[in-house]
Amino acid sequence: MHELATRLRRLPPSCGPVRLIGIDGHAGSGKSTFAGRLARALAGAPVLRLDDIAHHEGLFDWTERLEAEVIAPLSRGEAAHYTPYDWHTRRFGPPRPLPTAPVVLVEGVGAGRRALRPHLAHLLWMEVPREEAWARGQARDGEEQREFWAGWIQAERQHFSEDPSRPFADLLVHQREKGYELLPGPAGTVGPDQSITYGDGSSAVC
Repeated sequence: MHELATRLRRLPPSCGPVRLIGIDGHAGSGKSTFAGRLARALAGAPVLRLDDIAHHEGLFDWTERLEAEVIAPLSRGEAAHYTPYDWHTRRFGPPRPLPTAPVVLVEGVGAGRRALRPHLAHLLWMEVPREEAWARGQARDGEEQREFWAGWIQAERQHFSEDPSRPFADLLVHQREKGYELLPGPAGTVGPDQSITYGDGSSAVC
């Protein structure tokens, strides 16, 4: 994980002084856990969770708000302030800061969407089949979220059919029993015939 962090730090800035890193994948694919581990390897890099940007009436209709509250200030070298959504009260909360940093992570379904890609230094895709990811997510959220998941699955299918992220991923992230294995994504920026394996201990390039 630390080797990946070093690679990301060496990328050229993509949004003002910030290297904005997208972590995308199907709901339930492990994006939040992976982003948390990567943020720690980046010495506490800020993480923007798209669950805070989306809302019940706009599961994927949040591009303009993201650009206004996050992308525009970061591109000027200023700290961003966004209003996180509370999925239980169905209300937006008070503004929350997102500081500028050498690397800022954006994790969530749609992090690699067309409108956001020009601002990304790198895009990572959690390589978990959608049915498996959705099953994980539903098991995690329990019976009380059954109705929400029925609507979510339909919305996610439509989103990725119209605006796919995976074809533009620089790296594919496979979760293993211990750690993660990273392989070159369809965007192919790692290099030909290379795979990078990161475990919980030392990392290896093979």
